[in-house]
Amino acid sequence: MQAMDNFNWPALQGMAVSLVAAFLFGSMIGFERQVRQRTAGLRTNTLVAVGAAIFVSLGNRLSELHPGTQGTTQIVAYVVSGIGFLGAGAIMKEGANVTGLNTAATLWGSGAVGACCGAGFIAEGLLAAVFVLASNTLLRPVVNRINRRPVDEEHSEASYTVYVICEKAAQADVHERLVDALEAAAYPAREVDQHPFGPNDAEIEALLYATAVNADELDAVTTGIEQWPGVKQAFWSSGAD
Repeated sequence: MQAMDNFNWPALQGMAVSLVAAFLFGSMIGFERQVRQRTAGLRTNTLVAVGAAIFVSLGNRLSELHPGTQGTTQIVAYVVSGIGFLGAGAIMKEGANVTGLNTAATLWGSGAVGACCGAGFIAEGLLAAVFVLASNTLLRPVVNRINRRPVDEEHSEASYTVYVICEKAAQADVHERLVDALEAAAYPAREVDQHPFGPNDAEIEALLYATAVNADELDAVTTGIEQWPGVKQAFWSSGAD
């Protein structure tokens, strides 16, 4: 019987308007993603927008019926957190490449559109959807143009990596000595990776914190490393981040 007591035709009509708006605006965003064959396409973005609208609309109704319950603001915060987990599932790391960041951000935007619609701010939801679409369409040519340009090393931040190829039996000792040697040379390692290099050897890569180095100093460090027992080769390279 509580369901009958909670039935409110005007409130139901208002929620229907919110969900229709969330469905349409979410579909607008999802259509663009589907055309580009992204991981989260038409249905996913529409569902995120509609789901967010449902939760926020429910929060509004609960606040009206039970003023002591958590308000819409808290529910919106929970919706944002939930969409964050959903977006994290779309992000993948393959070696040094990270993909899915734009998909995750788009899902976040779809959730915001749905939250606006669920709260009854239809015009704001439409405006939000337009800006999400603009970010994915109007900015794409700009990104492509920037990516096609050669890297200007003078205006970019360089990264430096020291490589050491050694026998597998000496890998642990070389790793420890490498970290200490770089620290002593004032070029501490930010990250050290190890992986097999052929059947009997291993390669150790030490990414440095430094954004600028003295080439002669780093040459001297690698020359000294090559004298260590078990080390077959040591060198360094630079690249632009």
